[in-house]
Amino acid sequence: MPEGHTLHRLADDLRAAFAGRVVASTSPQGRFFDEAARLDGLILEDAEAWGKHVFVSFLDLPEQVHIHLGLYGTFVFTPGVGRPVVGQVRWRLEAESTADLRGPNACQLLTPPEVDRIVARLGPDPLRDDADPERAWRRVHSSVVPIATLLMDQTVLAGVGNVYRAEVLFRQHVAPMTAGRRLTRTRWDAIWSDLVGLMRTGVEVGRIDTVRPEHEPAVMGREPRADDHGGEVYVYRRDGQRCHVCNAVIRRRPLAGRNLFWCPSCQRRG
Repeated sequence: MPEGHTLHRLADDLRAAFAGRVVASTSPQGRFFDEAARLDGLILEDAEAWGKHVFVSFLDLPEQVHIHLGLYGTFVFTPGVGRPVVGQVRWRLEAESTADLRGPNACQLLTPPEVDRIVARLGPDPLRDDADPERAWRRVHSSVVPIATLLMDQTVLAGVGNVYRAEVLFRQHVAPMTAGRRLTRTRWDAIWSDLVGLMRTGVEVGRIDTVRPEHEPAVMGREPRADDHGGEVYVYRRDGQRCHVCNAVIRRRPLAGRNLFWCPSCQRRG
């Protein structure tokens, strides 16, 4: 599932392509037909991300389009308009360019109270300037749940997924099964600050890179990572391989329905 930096990039792309422009709005697939017809000919005002959700607003319309890509959703941008429809396009936007939304978990037109309810149940998003890390700390500090589970809970933190979860715990030397309430405030502040930096880099470069300069392939004399997720990482999907820092074998175990990756040597402490 796309992590938060992907949705923030999507919001940026939507603003760059359509904000302030009259858009043609259609639903070639038909599953968003009535809603798309209401939006046709309106001016797209803004697009913003909250965690793994994107909300698109239009001038003179109180409702907003709510998008959640889920596991298989994609928004593809191409130059020009009037292009043939390829595949099952849930929602198409056209101005000077075209954006096709395929396979989202959610694409719906919501009223302001409905939007507020979605946002209210999300934890703070490290990529938002209005994020309040204190809210997340209160949840973490009072919980007996492992920190590796809490970081993936969107009601605790919005936008953090499996890659960022594994990598930030490694970078901060935290054992993933440590109960949230056993973390010190200093350790939590370091995790939050690291997430902010890593995820902002993800928005800028379009992939997740977490290794420090001294552990880059060229510096260590190793081959670059070959993985369809891209990016250089310390532990994610590296189980059975050697740690770049201590040479221990990276481990994997299921946790809350997802695979957790960690280094048993570098991540001893809670």
